[in-house]
Amino acid sequence: MYSVTLSSLKRTLTFIAALGVEPGDSPELRLRKAIHSVTVLVYGLIFIAVIGPFYFHFHEPAAGALYAGFGVISLIGLVWFGLQPEIFPAFLFLVMALALVAEFAGTLLLGGFMNSSGLPMWGLLTVLGALIHYGPGVSLYWFLAYLGNLGIIASFHPYIRLENHLPHFMVQILFIINFTLISGFAFLSLQQFVTQRDQAFSLLHEERQKSEKLLLNILPREIAGILKTGRNTIADHYDEASILFADVVNFTPLSEKLTPAQLVDLLNEIFSHFDGLVDKHGLEKIKTIGDCYMVAAGVPIPRTDHAHALALLALEMREYMRHHTFAGYTLLFRTGINSGPVVAGVIGHKKFIYDLWGDAVNTASRMESHGSAGAIQITGATHRLIKDDFICEPRGKMFIKGKGEMDVWHVIGEHVVGHRIT
Repeated sequence: MYSVTLSSLKRTLTFIAALGVEPGDSPELRLRKAIHSVTVLVYGLIFIAVIGPFYFHFHEPAAGALYAGFGVISLIGLVWFGLQPEIFPAFLFLVMALALVAEFAGTLLLGGFMNSSGLPMWGLLTVLGALIHYGPGVSLYWFLAYLGNLGIIASFHPYIRLENHLPHFMVQILFIINFTLISGFAFLSLQQFVTQRDQAFSLLHEERQKSEKLLLNILPREIAGILKTGRNTIADHYDEASILFADVVNFTPLSEKLTPAQLVDLLNEIFSHFDGLVDKHGLEKIKTIGDCYMVAAGVPIPRTDHAHALALLALEMREYMRHHTFAGYTLLFRTGINSGPVVAGVIGHKKFIYDLWGDAVNTASRMESHGSAGAIQITGATHRLIKDDFICEPRGKMFIKGKGEMDVWHVIGEHVVGHRIT
């Protein structure tokens, strides 16, 4: 029996909550309509079945008729709203305005604030309802209307009856009930607000962390920090830096043999491992372009061992490629390194990127494109910086577009294994 009654109650509340809801309503509007409909139903029934008869019983027919009538009008409005959903704004305003009028009139009919057991306090719930439905701006006017009610009641106090037919103990009990219920509703409303606020802050924090992580995947941490300050142009000159380019040998023919998914998985596996090596050595991945991988050392944080760091990275990248197969294929990289001054900065307002410019960058790219499979080719500028710590094999002169003939070397390995990168 109990479960049947509970089930019926749930179905009734679900039906009432769906009154006036239209297919095009936003989730927020659906919620506001549901809250208002259920509230009107509950209060309407209480006024008709409890409060009205209560005052009739204690020989206060005017107050009884007032509150029973308010309940009837509210339920008629609810039915009207269910038939014509477009009247929701008018229905909402009507019920809330009548609530303030009923509290005002009931207080005067029962003999003032004390004799009515603090009845005007219920106006606070009308103000909270306005805050929910109209927002903080419009709800201020409802609060002023509530204060106006109190002021008018106070001014009428000398002219109203000094007592009513309710027993003194009943007035006190009703005062306690009113105060308890209003305090409870206010507390629950604030508790719900604080809960939602905390949830919103938690979600905001999570989203901010995701955004921060995404930003740091695009830009160096130092540059991201500058960008968040609102600085429009981010550009710096670095007198000493090293740049590495690495490119898969014969990638185009290989890409024709693989499915798109296999191709992406292959590059993701390789470059993800490279990313780990870059983090290990404290370097800065600049970007990937197709099958080309670009790394810099000495930007955005200058370091004296920039060439050493990139040489170590290149050796570890080559070692990884030598001992792994990808989609059943053994791959080789051409790697080129050059050292010199560069300009670094962020370009674009959408899909921005931290990039490097300068002759040193172009020359590093030429070292890669003119290199040999599996070789780490470096310029004289890089060789001068690492020759004491790495085994470098001279390759003679090479014609480089835009540069003419240049002496180049291949990095074979370290002189002292375990060179410490600082």
